[in-house]
Amino acid sequence: MTAASIAHRFFVAGRSKLEIAEEFGISRFKVARILTSAQESGLIKISFELPFPVDVEQSERLRTAYGLRRALVLSRAHSKAERPDLRRRVGALAAQLLSEITVPGDVIGLSWARSVNAMAEAVRSLPKCPIVQLCGVQAGMDMRDRSVETVGRVAAVAGGESYPIYGPLVLPDRRTTEILRNQPGIAETFEQFHHLTKAVVSIGAWQENESTVYDSLSPAERESIRERGATAEIAARLFDADGNELSTGLAHHVLAIPHEQLRAVPEVIAVGYTTPKARAIDAVLRSGIVTSLITDFDVSELLLQLISHRPLRT
Repeated sequence: MTAASIAHRFFVAGRSKLEIAEEFGISRFKVARILTSAQESGLIKISFELPFPVDVEQSERLRTAYGLRRALVLSRAHSKAERPDLRRRVGALAAQLLSEITVPGDVIGLSWARSVNAMAEAVRSLPKCPIVQLCGVQAGMDMRDRSVETVGRVAAVAGGESYPIYGPLVLPDRRTTEILRNQPGIAETFEQFHHLTKAVVSIGAWQENESTVYDSLSPAERESIRERGATAEIAARLFDADGNELSTGLAHHVLAIPHEQLRAVPEVIAVGYTTPKARAIDAVLRSGIVTSLITDFDVSELLLQLISHRPLRT
């Protein structure tokens, strides 16, 4: 009964080992030994409640290989799904992670992506904090799928301010972009980029239907950027296969967080799933911007192959 009482105080009541030691008149080292023994004997069983099963071993392999802070790999069985269901599952994992690591005082940025929208649908609770839109709206999207609505939904859960961007993602020229950036509402959102502590982004591949920016450009523009080595995109920022930022002139034609400000965000959660995006995900992870990755099992297998053939530069 003593072990059960100590375990309850530590795991349920949140008492420290020192506090428990003083209460029971024993050393904190003995408290630690009792807790370890309780786990080994089965008196205490620790479980993790996630919306969908995560392959813990595969997640750790991926985290170690790329030097990430966290990696969540959807289990093999739950990765066998059509894209809409897979999107919902990785979005739910992203929502779980964001809820767990967000603290009062955070400023959270969200890029546009269907997977980020799925995350927004799954978020159930957040500490009070502002939610900031990282890039403009893709033309032709249903209202429910637009980033403005996504930011609003998450801000409503968090009970904090919403900072949307009421403007297109891709603009025709630099002058139009500068004019819109200086509009009061948009300028206010851009000012929040300096204060971001966390961001949730989706990784896009530079190919049709795999990148919001790619789909917003003309065929000639897509090919020109591809010839410069574009492999991946997050929040309208482009990367080559080695994770280097690409300077293509596109930065002057989009309403989006600048590359250097995105890189300065302390915690960047990236959602990247489906095998057509594997090389793009590899490229973005090599950039060092991403701290946490959420992906499916098939992609994780390809990523581990890619990193084994071409290890990170040290």
